[in-house]
Amino acid sequence: MDITKLKSSITDKIDESRQQLTDLCLKIHANPELGFQEYKAAQWLTEHLSENGFTVERNIGDLPTAFRATYGEGLPAIAVLAEYDALPEVGHACGHNLIATSAVAAGIAAAIAVSELGGSVVVIGTPAEELYGGKILMAERGTFDHIDIAMMVHPGVQDLVTIETLACQTLDVEFFGREAHAAAQPEAGINALEAMVQSFTAINSLRQHTSEKSRIHGIITDGGQAANIVPAHSAGNFLVRAETDDYLDELKQKVINCFSGAAIATGARLEYRWAETRYAAMRNNLTLARLFQQNMQSLGRATRFSEPGFNFGSTDMGNVSKLVPSIHPFVAIAPNNVIAHSPDFARAAASPAGIQGLIDAAKAMAMTIADLLADKEMITMAREEFVQKK
Repeated sequence: MDITKLKSSITDKIDESRQQLTDLCLKIHANPELGFQEYKAAQWLTEHLSENGFTVERNIGDLPTAFRATYGEGLPAIAVLAEYDALPEVGHACGHNLIATSAVAAGIAAAIAVSELGGSVVVIGTPAEELYGGKILMAERGTFDHIDIAMMVHPGVQDLVTIETLACQTLDVEFFGREAHAAAQPEAGINALEAMVQSFTAINSLRQHTSEKSRIHGIITDGGQAANIVPAHSAGNFLVRAETDDYLDELKQKVINCFSGAAIATGARLEYRWAETRYAAMRNNLTLARLFQQNMQSLGRATRFSEPGFNFGSTDMGNVSKLVPSIHPFVAIAPNNVIAHSPDFARAAASPAGIQGLIDAAKAMAMTIADLLADKEMITMAREEFVQKK
């Protein structure tokens, strides 16, 4: 078996499909769908996979827009993960149209290696990464139980083979007070909005006593109905992030103390709910990352490991990385001054540079899968590293 020839066949396959992949990518971009509503994207992606010989299963994990598409039989089973949800207002400003298309392209090209070397490649469609952590639910429901390796590539402004991400959990908060006329009888009221404002002030004071990479941010979703009525209800939505899962637990309690103190000070009643899903910090598998790096460099990209202090934010791929050896590299599609989740990044996700990014990402993933199937000792090494870090 000539691995060089095999990789050449893989890259040729993707080049031959470039126009089809471009059309698919731009169609998803032009039809942005929010988390768990990605019916069009899921349909288009699974149709393309089915047309290329994959066996498709839909409604994976009881999620209507999740899917699993498999080529080959048996082990090792190597998964390529697709994301395809968009953001409110700004559409595909995180480039998930590129992630989805590159995953499908990588899976179809890697089928060449599977046909020659055995094993299986599995393209897993994972909805609602942005707001609801679809992979977390899928992980809890056994989607990744029989997967040996998992990978995906995210668009960004740097070529990176590893990233630092933050553990994250969403918090919904409500204060309940008592209405009163704000001018005639303010003393009769209990100001729920004031409790929320005091909570923000307390969180701002807390920030200077948290670790450098921690993040606490939120919005007020209800602040009252009229300026001349003491607000009897206020509500807010917050995200609490930390560099480790253990520190997130510690930080969560400190954040709740901020709200509890405001409740005592104002007399308002506090209710809060932590989201059931929790994004874990990413565990990069360096064995896999080095293979991917070599393949990206062969395509002319100066891919490197992430620098200390650079962090991506949070991703539910972190939860997958706690179950199987995983990588979540970045491919540059825009200059450094373009900000993720912005209209500029949404435009980049449909640009020629964005299309080239998905092509290179697909090639590198497919070639990495070929490396793993050709030398299964690399899978053993990735597994040993995973167990040691675990």
